[in-house]
Amino acid sequence: MPNTVRREESLNYPNGFPVAMWKILGAETIYVDIPSTAKRMLVALSGDSEEGSRFREFMERSEVMFLLNGETEENSFFITVPDDLSPEDIQTMADAVLDIARKAECPFVSAGDAEQRYQIIITNSKEPELIGLNKTSGISSAEVFKPIIKSLDSRGRANPDFL
Repeated sequence: MPNTVRREESLNYPNGFPVAMWKILGAETIYVDIPSTAKRMLVALSGDSEEGSRFREFMERSEVMFLLNGETEENSFFITVPDDLSPEDIQTMADAVLDIARKAECPFVSAGDAEQRYQIIITNSKEPELIGLNKTSGISSAEVFKPIIKSLDSRGRANPDFL
């Protein structure tokens, strides 16, 4: 039997508390699956046009990350595209995402039944990884902090409030 949940059932954590359901472009998901659901729904709603097919190709090669700012309650989707995409290709992606968001008959992001504020950031910049298996070569945590340490240790204007 497939691992599915019928509509009349509700998802609960092992401790009995209900799982808050999120919806991304109308598709139900849980918090940890939001990036993959967003990517899947954007691809599904991209249309059959030539731009839609280019968008799908670019999205297959892109990585989607999701962050929730608990203070401002703003949802941020970061779409990191490959380095070989031209600025025109990135603009095509931005236009497609904007078109999908405008034409959607449901909120882009909702938690429970409440529509959420969101932003979508498309970028091709990648921050260096300092630790782990995918550590960026030539970069270590010491290299990152050297300019900060140097600025604290170097000569400069005296702080008049300190004296």
